[in-house]
Amino acid sequence: MWMVLLHVWVMSALVMTAAWYFSMRVKNIGYVDVVWAGLMAAAAVLVSYEGDGSDLPRMYVALLGGIWGARLCIHLLTRVLHEAEDGRYQALRATWNGSPARFFVFFQMQALVVTLFSIPFFAAASRHSGDIGGWTLAALAVWLGSVFGEYLADRQLAKFRADPNNKGKTCRVGLWAYSRHPNYFFEWLHWFTYVLLAVNSEYFWYSLTGPVVMFAFLYRVSGIPWTETQALKSRGEDYQRYQNEVSAFIPWPPRKSRPN
Repeated sequence: MWMVLLHVWVMSALVMTAAWYFSMRVKNIGYVDVVWAGLMAAAAVLVSYEGDGSDLPRMYVALLGGIWGARLCIHLLTRVLHEAEDGRYQALRATWNGSPARFFVFFQMQALVVTLFSIPFFAAASRHSGDIGGWTLAALAVWLGSVFGEYLADRQLAKFRADPNNKGKTCRVGLWAYSRHPNYFFEWLHWFTYVLLAVNSEYFWYSLTGPVVMFAFLYRVSGIPWTETQALKSRGEDYQRYQNEVSAFIPWPPRKSRPN
């Protein structure tokens, strides 16, 4: 496993170095997310190729991980090309005074994150059973539901933000009426795909790093905290009401704010 992960890290470190140089030139750190998603797709294919499991589990990892990462990469690239630099990265740029050295370390940390999230791919690709049983069908169902949910949430938000009349307002359309971060929720849910694919693999327990670490990142580190800090700055009381009424993560019927 460690040799496969080393190959993923080397690939990711080299690509992130090029992405760092490009981002410094164009002054937009948002490309780090685009490259991260693309590298996850590439890592799924690489791990599947080097994995020692049966052909079918390895094929599933390559296809499912590759399609998920590629879709996310294209979505993020479209957003970066048509919008200003994300507010989170603007704040980071101000905090670090635009230091290229600090951003280089930041980009290389993302290479390590790619390597970390390749562990569930490896666990699933190491399953020696090639049968299409209940666990595999469950994995496919989770993947379809999560990728479609993330796509739908991204589309709903993009359509809302494209309307000039919604500038400064909080999106409460579709899935966004039930979760403040439905895209994050479905991205987290996606990682259970590889837990289910890894059932009966000798590396099964390693597959749990996907949903566990992704939840920690989204809920406590770089997802919800950063996003909501910027939302409160730009949308103030409107976003505070949204926080009071709508679930932070898991989609749930909204509650009404109490009248003053």
